Amino acid sequence: MDYAGSIEKPIGIFDSGVGGLSVLRAIRIQLPFEDIIYFGDQEKVPYGSRSLLEVRQLSEGVVRFLLNEGVKLIVVACNTASAAALHYLREAFPFIPFVGMEPAVKPAAENTHTGKVGVLATPATFQGELYASVVERFAQGVVIFQETCPGLVGQIEAGKLNVQETRQILEEAPKPMIKQGIDTVVLGCTHYPFVIPMIEQIVGPNVRVIDPAPAIARQTMHLLERDQIAKPGPQSGRLTFFTSADPAALQKLLPELLGATDPVFGLQWIGNHLVRA
Repeated sequence: MDYAGSIEKPIGIFDSGVGGLSVLRAIRIQLPFEDIIYFGDQEKVPYGSRSLLEVRQLSEGVVRFLLNEGVKLIVVACNTASAAALHYLREAFPFIPFVGMEPAVKPAAENTHTGKVGVLATPATFQGELYASVVERFAQGVVIFQETCPGLVGQIEAGKLNVQETRQILEEAPKPMIKQGIDTVVLGCTHYPFVIPMIEQIVGPNVRVIDPAPAIARQTMHLLERDQIAKPGPQSGRLTFFTSADPAALQKLLPELLGATDPVFGLQWIGNHLVRA
């Protein structure tokens, strides 16, 4: 099947949960006419605590599902999955373009005034070769401080964006790096942009917070235009959502996280394959 040949085919986006909706939101602004299929692997969330091999296997299963749905491009809207599996996926499925997440260390390093940059991400992202490569290539002469935010993904998955428990998690993580004099924080997990207002309150006005989603949206547009498969207007694209957990739970979160009320369908894992529930 010619997956990449049709303008009318949808874009596929996946994440371990709802975090990738922050990327979908940016893509929707950049490419309002594209149909989008989104899958959140909420049964398996968080990916950040799983082994790189397991994340690779899960990612391959998701990609096979999206290909069966006829997508023309796949956005791996998950830093952990990108770190663990992006290179493998590109080799395994060379006939379709992939866009992956890469911690925005490069713009942070280019624009820091103190030479000190903080990165908030999951343990698996920090362990991955992709992150190490980005730091090696773009952060020469810059001091990088790394912190995880244990429990934050779970809070966002539950829709608890503006509660005290979430604030406590966010107050703890940046403390050490703020004391060291950082002036930039890179968000290395797609869940984290949903609490940017709270992060900005905590780090203060002198620390810039970088959301990678707009850059991912621009790269998606670039690849569609390069391959001449961008969908023209005037009709707004359709959104279709899938989850490996309870569709009703995701449906309830969509208005708050995305301002969307589109249908959500259930999938379940059978071995390494996703099938409709």
